[in-house]
Amino acid sequence: MLQKVESPLFLFVNIRWNRSALNWLFHALSLIAGATFSLCLSLIAGLFAPQPWSHAGWLAFASIVLSHIPVAIAKRSAPRLRPYQVFPQTNTNRRPLKDPSFPSGHTTAAFAMLTPWMMAEPRLIPVLLPVGIGVALSRIYFGLHFPSDTVAGALLGTSTALLLSLWL
Repeated sequence: MLQKVESPLFLFVNIRWNRSALNWLFHALSLIAGATFSLCLSLIAGLFAPQPWSHAGWLAFASIVLSHIPVAIAKRSAPRLRPYQVFPQTNTNRRPLKDPSFPSGHTTAAFAMLTPWMMAEPRLIPVLLPVGIGVALSRIYFGLHFPSDTVAGALLGTSTALLLSLWL
């Protein structure tokens, strides 16, 4: 049932949305959720920003690191082909990833990084939530993840940040 619903959704986003203007936007959003950028930004905020941003930075840093433990476990224990490996007509990025698809590590990192900022200042939600959703869409757009991969990543990143906020 999941494949009946998400395959057409994946193909719609990946093929029908394929526009040069979106290529730039989605590439930028993917970079934001990459390990280097998200960890460095969070660390810099943790070290140098005033409160409550310093706390949000440390929480984001810890959330990104810890949320990737279940990502690694899931990718090894339930390997799922990437969409471009399933659908030959898929539009892909320059260098498609070869590791398993589930869950989306970029989406996990995006929501693990953004959730502490949204908790620190709820007025940022209308700005930051679309960024996180954009990261998830970018992963579908570039043919790297199915929608369920990104939903799982968003839930994993968000829940990790929320749970860590109880201890940090």
